Amino acid sequence: MNTAASPFGSDHAHFARPLIVDPQARALSKVGVVDIGSNSVRLVIFDGAARSPAYFFNEKVMCSLGKGLLETGMLNPEGKVKARATLHRFQALAEGIGCAPLHVVATAAMREASDGPAFKEQIESETGMTIHVIEGTEEARLSAQGVLLGWPGAYGLVCDVGGSSMELAEIRRGQVGKCVTSPLAPLKLQAIEGGAAARRDHIEKTVDELIEVMGPQNDRLFLVGGSWRAIGRIDMERQGYPLHVLHEYQMSCEDLLDTLEFIQKHDDLEGLRKACGISSARMALVPLASEVLECVVKRFKPHDIAISSYGIREGLLYEQMPQELRDRDPLIEACRFSEIKDARMPGFGKGLFNFVLPLFPRISLERARIIKAACLLHDVTWRAHPDYRADACFDNATRANLGGLSHRERVFLGLALLYRYKNKPTTPQFQPLAPLLSPEETREAEVLGKAMRFGAMLWMRKDQTPGRFEWHEERKHLELRLNAAATELYSEVAESRLDSLAKALDSTYEVIIEG
Repeated sequence: MNTAASPFGSDHAHFARPLIVDPQARALSKVGVVDIGSNSVRLVIFDGAARSPAYFFNEKVMCSLGKGLLETGMLNPEGKVKARATLHRFQALAEGIGCAPLHVVATAAMREASDGPAFKEQIESETGMTIHVIEGTEEARLSAQGVLLGWPGAYGLVCDVGGSSMELAEIRRGQVGKCVTSPLAPLKLQAIEGGAAARRDHIEKTVDELIEVMGPQNDRLFLVGGSWRAIGRIDMERQGYPLHVLHEYQMSCEDLLDTLEFIQKHDDLEGLRKACGISSARMALVPLASEVLECVVKRFKPHDIAISSYGIREGLLYEQMPQELRDRDPLIEACRFSEIKDARMPGFGKGLFNFVLPLFPRISLERARIIKAACLLHDVTWRAHPDYRADACFDNATRANLGGLSHRERVFLGLALLYRYKNKPTTPQFQPLAPLLSPEETREAEVLGKAMRFGAMLWMRKDQTPGRFEWHEERKHLELRLNAAATELYSEVAESRLDSLAKALDSTYEVIIEG
């Protein structure tokens, strides 16, 4: 493919040499992290691309260590039994998988309970783990770093709710700013006497105090934590949203406030819980969490709201990354890793990107990175049965655990890859998601997919250049300038695919043999 310089030059962070081949970056593979929270105890083992690792293993147990803490000052006895068994299991898993020692942190319940230190010592003695009980502001900082793992250039306010505390942290230009912790969490609110009115006064007073510390925060509000994710899922259900991927799910303040009112007034929370696939233990906390979130949104008045599936566990991983790796684009790094691992000709995606780029003369950098991602992923599902290859591509793009990818971009990427294998988007999974794209975006995805479909026919060595496109937009005319060495690759099937691409562009075309 054409390796001539692009307007997004080879030194740009999105398109520079991948770091996943660097031993320092690869040392991050198989990292196990345990988060001992007030509600749940969770183990996540990360693996894959260094900058955008996949969830090799992910298990959560609702232990409710913080239940009753405000009344007794101690950890929930039943929760301690369950947490102890869970942590023994996690240690055995880590040893079997080969990712010991685990990185273990404990948050509000363990740091506030009078028996927290003794329980920590017991677990460490029995399992060999080292448990770090972190302060609230450190919890806020790590949660904010988790958001930065998925949104490198994010700006706004990170709000992380657990069972016994809620943390706020500001992020600007890839850096964490002010951090603060508070007792605004469901397990604490359960103990407030005086009913809904007293609880509302307490919430409003506490949020006003948080505003005094944090100052105006009118950019995006990033929601981290299980209760917020449950509310996000309810918002999806209420609005009939078609893509059930919580990470980077965006809401307006108006829509979210409508959903919070919907939760507070709903007369069948059990039916709502089942419809949304939320656990009973989590759903029990949602009404109280919704009261807190309503006040946070009304007082801070963010520009918009997004759910982040990344939090403290991802923040611990981000903590280990050298700055050079942090600066990478998580989407591009993940796609590069997939190409190296699964494509038939690793490295071909870069040439394909340069080959198709002239068809998009006025695209933004944001769109260029999605085109780059598509080119890297264009061949990673080749092992799937030919009848289902397009479906597999679409599912991988729209439902994969990828960071740095909005929902609209997911659908755009999926549609482009669908067109890579099909001339028409007949995959049934696409139809419900089609309204997420504008007509122009749909057309652009078709052009990209058909350009990749044609480009894949010119499969020479990855360092060879079979030809280049010249797109004369004002004349609606496409030229394929084909090198003489590649003419044997230009078959009847290739010509048919080029014709399909020209129709998508609504253009004429010609093939010019050079050399």
